[in-house]
Amino acid sequence: MHDPHFFLSAFIYLATAVLMVPLAHRLGLGSVLGYLIGGAVIGPFALAWVGGSQGEEAMHFAEFGVVIMLFMIGLELEPSRLWRMRGPIFGLGGAQVVFTSLAVMVVAMLCGQAFKPAIAAGMILALSSTAIVLQTLQEKALMRTDAGSDSFAVLLFQDISVIPMLAVFPLLSASGAQVADHGWLQQLPHWVQPLVTLSAVVLIVIAGQFVVPRGFAVLAKTGLRELLTAAALLLIVGVALLMTQVGLSPALGAFVAGVVLAGSHYRHELESNLEPFKGLLLGLFFLAVGASLDFSVIVAKPVLITLLVVGLIVLKATVMLVIATVLKIRGSHRWLLSLALAQGGEFAFALLSMAIQQRILDAETSKLLVAVVALSMAVTPLLFVIYEKVIAPRYTAVAEEKRAPDAIDEHAPVIMAGFGRFGNFVGRFMMSQGIKVTVLESDPDHVDMLRNFGFKVFYGDATRLDLLHAAGIAEARMFIISLADRAKVAQLVAEIREKFPNVRILARAHDYDQRFELRSLGLNVEDIVHEQMHSALELGVKALCALGKQCEDLECAAKKWKAYDEETFHMLIPVHDDDDAYASIVRERRIELTQLFERDRTETTSTSA
Repeated sequence: MHDPHFFLSAFIYLATAVLMVPLAHRLGLGSVLGYLIGGAVIGPFALAWVGGSQGEEAMHFAEFGVVIMLFMIGLELEPSRLWRMRGPIFGLGGAQVVFTSLAVMVVAMLCGQAFKPAIAAGMILALSSTAIVLQTLQEKALMRTDAGSDSFAVLLFQDISVIPMLAVFPLLSASGAQVADHGWLQQLPHWVQPLVTLSAVVLIVIAGQFVVPRGFAVLAKTGLRELLTAAALLLIVGVALLMTQVGLSPALGAFVAGVVLAGSHYRHELESNLEPFKGLLLGLFFLAVGASLDFSVIVAKPVLITLLVVGLIVLKATVMLVIATVLKIRGSHRWLLSLALAQGGEFAFALLSMAIQQRILDAETSKLLVAVVALSMAVTPLLFVIYEKVIAPRYTAVAEEKRAPDAIDEHAPVIMAGFGRFGNFVGRFMMSQGIKVTVLESDPDHVDMLRNFGFKVFYGDATRLDLLHAAGIAEARMFIISLADRAKVAQLVAEIREKFPNVRILARAHDYDQRFELRSLGLNVEDIVHEQMHSALELGVKALCALGKQCEDLECAAKKWKAYDEETFHMLIPVHDDDDAYASIVRERRIELTQLFERDRTETTSTSA
């Protein structure tokens, strides 16, 4: 019959996630910290709603989420891109693992540990949490930044380095220690074992290139999406099982399989099918990590645990900061990289378990390190909050203060404030028509990047009147504002209209509200451009053309729609603060617009007939 304890545990885990994660998001802490806190609350050392053997089973099941995550990360990395990243992976990642291991080893020996346990502790604590760091970077849209890419490279090297660490641990074992049993592999001659391991990796590569895509093609012809989902899970489970049998990390094997399939036609299908499993299992993993916190150890030695957690974070962050500085990683990314990797990692639990089996570490030290690693993982989201709220703003402000505005050595009839994703198109088009434009950009990194592409851009804040005078605002004919900051746009419009009334101002607006604001500051309606309107109309025309409509008629319809929208905007200006009147006009105009185009279609049909 059904086991009621299974359903009760499942209910508790799901209820904790549903309650704690939104609360953590509301407090700005991120989902990972919500899972960890929730796991600690329901764990065996707090409310004891879950735990014991069930908790261990949950942890084993949840670790599959990490395996799926690394498989999906591999799908994002084509082999060519991975080869391009070889420098950060082996350079930055190798330096982090080596120097952090040595630093922890030295501290451990100073605290009285013997040489071999100190080496083991160094390797264990050098690892960071792949699951927590990547999940948090993705949540905060930092994964594609330089710091996110470097963090991923370091984490990937750490996952790879687990393999030699597992090989080194038996050499550190005390005499009489139990040797971990890896099954049939241990029965083979020592020189054959590496060949078997290498053959398993080669088998994954060959199967991923030639066998798996054909298999997915056959399944796709059935039209049953659930078969592709089952096949994807079967592939990951099979790879994980193979890696386990040859003594390698299942997560590493899944990553290799993902990289091999990155160029497959079924890559996006695999990602969409596995995304729900990854999210749920990673959530369960974080809950299980939170539940593994042994509060009895923490309560017995609170001061020591606190010092060890803070010491580990400070030590790892300092080592990474020094490495990043030597490698000339720029400031804001250097800080993010250092704080993101300052915790212990999930592989530490596996290595600690092996260290006990090999009698490298005693049980008491191992329990202490488990608590330290788990708490450091729990603190990680707070480190991201500290970076976002404290370090990044201050560092940016200091960087801007240190760099003085550029000396402007030209005057042009047109001055442009901002050369980002919008201003870039406007400026380039005007320059292509022979119009000289003086461009002011306030982001120093963006200025350096634009200069690398050959653009003449001046660094400086366009809201500073002294900089505008230097750019020749008094003689300019036109000032174009393409800044994203609404407050700065309003400030610029007000100041230029007051001090330089002969300069024509053109500005982009994000939405109707900003158009109303700029209109109230005295800009002409025709000089305010809605940034999404034209691209949206162009996409709409292309979509209708693809559906078989006459493209020439659609171009005329788009012009009519734009003119009608401008007319509607003029009607809304007097009532934009009156919600009821505003909504009433919008409803009436929408009906009129529908009737207008319906009448046009009827007339066109009658004429063609």
